[in-house]
Amino acid sequence: MRSGFRWRQGAGFASAQGVPGKRIAWPRTLVAKRGEPLRSEHLRFIHQEPRSGVLHCFVLDCSASMMAGERLALAKGILLALFERARAARCEVALVCFGGNRADVRFGPAVPRWLNERWIAPVGGGGGTPFQSGIDTASDLLLMAARRQPAQQRWLWVLSDGRSSEAPLRPATADEVVFVDFEQGQLSVGRCAAWAREWGAHCLGAHEVAAAAS
Repeated sequence: MRSGFRWRQGAGFASAQGVPGKRIAWPRTLVAKRGEPLRSEHLRFIHQEPRSGVLHCFVLDCSASMMAGERLALAKGILLALFERARAARCEVALVCFGGNRADVRFGPAVPRWLNERWIAPVGGGGGTPFQSGIDTASDLLLMAARRQPAQQRWLWVLSDGRSSEAPLRPATADEVVFVDFEQGQLSVGRCAAWAREWGAHCLGAHEVAAAAS
């Protein structure tokens, strides 16, 4: 998906050839495609315009387990790429980081500017996985955004390896939810996929998203 596709308002990739009146909903397209070469039958489209702008809220797992295998570095690279696409499309973004015993908002909601690497690069990791706190913080942020702009389309992205036994509820003000799964190795727990099923959300592999976003 690297060539011929680009981020569009509403979180879609648009074909370079163009499909009149439609945009590709790339998270759903990636779910349909999985590891296969992209074919026309994989394409999933957004059939209506976003109501009034788009907010992408990213929740980044910065716990100790994300330090293994350079997962956190990969996550930060994905964030940089997606922030650049959001900036080009004039979408708002927000970043919530959780790790240790806390979660906090590191950015936004705002349209990202250039030089995002200056403040994303220093984000560190370690400690436990307060997943509930991360989702609660994002839920509060999305609720405030909904009150500020009720017609805005709101996406929640959870970047994690799923190493938590907590089971928070899906934020009610998230229109779409995407889990980006960083779990690696043979001893997989599959918790991100389980959360996605419970929430009626999408679940994509980290390397799938990295390839599509680059």
